[in-house]
Amino acid sequence: MKENSDNNWISFSDIMTVLMIIFLFISISYMMQVKKEQAQLLESQAQRDEIFKEFRETKEELYNELNTVFKDDFKEWKVVLDKDLSIKFTNPDVLFQSGKTNIRPYFSSILKEFLPKYFNIILQDKYRNKISEIRVEGHTDNVPAPKYDKDPYIANTLLSQKRSTEVIKFLRNMDYFKRLLPEKINLVEFLLTANGLSYGRTVDENGELTIISHKPIDNEKSRRVEFRIITTSDKLIDKVLKELNN
Repeated sequence: MKENSDNNWISFSDIMTVLMIIFLFISISYMMQVKKEQAQLLESQAQRDEIFKEFRETKEELYNELNTVFKDDFKEWKVVLDKDLSIKFTNPDVLFQSGKTNIRPYFSSILKEFLPKYFNIILQDKYRNKISEIRVEGHTDNVPAPKYDKDPYIANTLLSQKRSTEVIKFLRNMDYFKRLLPEKINLVEFLLTANGLSYGRTVDENGELTIISHKPIDNEKSRRVEFRIITTSDKLIDKVLKELNN
């Protein structure tokens, strides 16, 4: 009877030992998984910090260089350079007539000086992997352009698209563009996009977006073309923000 009791006790002890070993392995596995997840989190955070750092540095470098090269010109031309790397022509003499897409003579003279300097900055080797897009944005007032479409927004989208396209066409007809090396021309064609934004981003008399200022639309100032640099960091930040929201 005592021998059976001892055997039972040994069996129970063996079971407890096995359970303890299993529990130990589970605990170790859990701790390793937690450490792995923490390491991945730290690595992900470090990557995000690097992306934001590169974003700031690239933006600042481009802004400073554009401001240095064009400082005097922008004052003369009444051009606004924003921190988001958008360039806004605000002089009424360079803006488009209502419903028209032709580039006025004064705007033409400005573009002849502006475009070579602008692309000489953009096409530098140091920015080759830092710029993902150069947007030429066409904007209209809120007066419908019925000859393009019955829908006023679509009509003005087509009108604004044509305005931005006319600027790109002007560039391509310049001797400066024709003298670029083939690889540089390929890069310009890869980066450059014409964007018709209709009357979705009209501005007030101060050049502020009316959707933000809630002030009356200044139709003359709203008929404009803007140049905007999109960096590779912009795209990466969009991706990071989407991941954070998921």
